[in-house]
Order: sequence, then structure tokens, then C-alpha cells
Amino acid sequence: MVDQRNRGPVALRILLGGQLRRFREEREITREAAGYAIRSSDSKISRLELGRVAFKIRDIEDLLTLYGVDDEAVRAPLLALAREANQPGWWRAFAAVLPDWSELYLGLETAATQIRAYEAQFVPDLLQTEDYARAAIGLNSSQFAAPPGELERRVSLRMRRQEILTHPEDPATLWVVLDEAALRRPVGGPRVTRAQMKHLLAVSEQPNVIIQVMPFAFGGHAAEGGTFSILRFAEPELSDVVHCRYLTGAVYLDKPADVLRYSEVMGRMIIDSTQPGDFADYLQRILAEE
Repeated sequence: MVDQRNRGPVALRILLGGQLRRFREEREITREAAGYAIRSSDSKISRLELGRVAFKIRDIEDLLTLYGVDDEAVRAPLLALAREANQPGWWRAFAAVLPDWSELYLGLETAATQIRAYEAQFVPDLLQTEDYARAAIGLNSSQFAAPPGELERRVSLRMRRQEILTHPEDPATLWVVLDEAALRRPVGGPRVTRAQMKHLLAVSEQPNVIIQVMPFAFGGHAAEGGTFSILRFAEPELSDVVHCRYLTGAVYLDKPADVLRYSEVMGRMIIDSTQPGDFADYLQRILAEE
């Protein structure tokens, strides 16, 4: 059984989809022809190859046959991978409060071994206290009329996500550049904000959490496009993925040119921000001003 912490169903779908794409391209079969073979369309093949949808075992069997993959020693592990990739992720328990776009991100986040991020307005989800998360989620206009139970489910989901940083065997590494505005912006009132800042001081002592600050004094900086995350995975077959949020959804970028550009920006932000070891002193100075 594959360790779901390390990979998870979304990562497994991406791995299998990439293998299917390689088989198809080696046989010089078009997406249209592959789609016809499984009684579907070229767009369905594209979604399968990108790992964006669950697999039907019959479709995988038919595609492997079309691609000339007849050796049972090759087929059997791939079909087993497809079955495992169809298992629900832990987040399915929160399906009622999940936006449509977020399941893919939760799968990628669960599988990531390293997350690098720039945050402009809020403390990152993975570092929030329950009270801060409750206040931040409540700011979303779509939550104003939400029943209290739904808000609490969203808070519970956010807390559950944070377990990737405390996994006993292989916690993910989180490297964050925080705009100074995220530290100074009051969220949930002075008590909640101050407790959140103290929590940041505590988690910054974890060896797998690095926090830097982009100070106001620096002026303009390289992250002109706003908040983003770059996720990296243990499997070499999985390329880095850039995640960019917007009000009603998200964009996922995995083309090498896009990933390289965001990686360059992140590298520049790391250089221009406070040094990693200076975070506690910097935050203490901010707290002392209040």
C-alpha cells in the first residue's frame, strides 16, 4: 500500500496520467483517437493525462490495449495504481464545505514535500490559529450568510491541513515570505491577532518551517502578481506546481517556463526579505510597538 501522506490520490492520478500520455505519444496516437477508443473525447483524455479526474478502470484497460501495453507485468501495476488513485482523500469528509476548485489543491498539498509561498495579506493557512482562521474565513463574502456549523467545518478543515507540518516521520517543509502587512493587519481583533503572532513565534522554531518578512521599508518587490505557492514532490515524475488563488477559484501552473519564472521570483523575494534567523526579533519589535 502506498503511503497516502507521501502521495495521496491526486498525486497518484497525476503519475498515472503522465504515464498514459507517454504511452500515447510513443505510439503517435492523437488525443482524439484515444478518446474515441474509450467512447469519449479528446478533452477527456487531456483531463485524464493531467490527473484532473478519477479513472474508470475499463477506460485504463482500453487505453493500455490501444497503446500496445499487453505485458501483464506492466499492466497489472498500472491498473492497481488506478484503483488506488480512485480512493477518496481525507478531505472528502469535508466535501459539503469544499469549493469545487479546492480538491485538487488539497491533494497536491497533502503530497507535497516542500511548499514555498509568498503571502501578502494574511498569515498562511498552514500557520493559522483556530481563532485567526475563523476570523479570516468569516471575511469571505460568501460566508456572511453561512450557518455557524459550516464555518466551524471550514476551520476544522484548515486545522486538519496543518498536520502535514507535524507528520511524525516526514513532515513537509514550509518556506514562507510574509509581507509585513500580513503581520500588522488586525484580523479578529487585537487578542486574536496577538495570539496569532505568538503562534508564529512558536512554529518558526520548528526545523521544517522557515518564515521571512518582506518589510515595508524595502518598497516595491518582485512579487508584483500577488500571493502564490510553489509545491514540490518527492517523485521525480511530478513537476513542481505553482498555485495562484483568486476570489472564486485558483490557477495551477506546471509548465516549465511558468514554474521557472515563479521560482525566480521566489528566489528574489528570499534574498530581499529579512534573513530566516531574524524572524523572531523582527516580529518581537512589531509586537512591542502595539
